[in-house]
Amino acid sequence: MCQHQPPCPHADASDREAAHVMASHPEQGWSLLCNGVVVFEDTGALLPDGRSIPPRLTVTAHLPRLPRLPRPVAACAAAA
Repeated sequence: MCQHQPPCPHADASDREAAHVMASHPEQGWSLLCNGVVVFEDTGALLPDGRSIPPRLTVTAHLPRLPRLPRPVAACAAAA
């Protein structure tokens, strides 16, 4: 399938996503590579034989939650 020199990685290779993009649809969140792999913006992939590769997990920093502040008392309730 690939005509590039050197040839792009095969769909079963661990570096499959290094293949050239043949069709890109960023508005839909996917691209077709020249090795037949469809890659998705969430890092998941669909291989030419129908197998799916789940998205890679990303580690994000979680900020501590701020304590809730008491609700302000309405001005008219305070005047009563």
